[in-house]
Amino acid sequence: MRIFYQLLVVLFVILQGAAGKPYIPRPIDLCEAQNGHCFPGICRRPYYWIGTCHNGFSCCRRYVEV
Repeated sequence: MRIFYQLLVVLFVILQGAAGKPYIPRPIDLCEAQNGHCFPGICRRPYYWIGTCHNGFSCCRRYVEV
């Protein structure tokens, strides 16, 4: 039974490669994880700066008023 599960894992890896999709997921974009957007230059209203994106742009988030 143990070898059955190993064969399933190997089949899954082969199918991932055949579909052209990477087996290892891409790293998490920290800007998107904080509900931000990447903009060139500085953040303008109604956005505020929360960090820097992977490409050097500003990571901006929209103001939320309660």
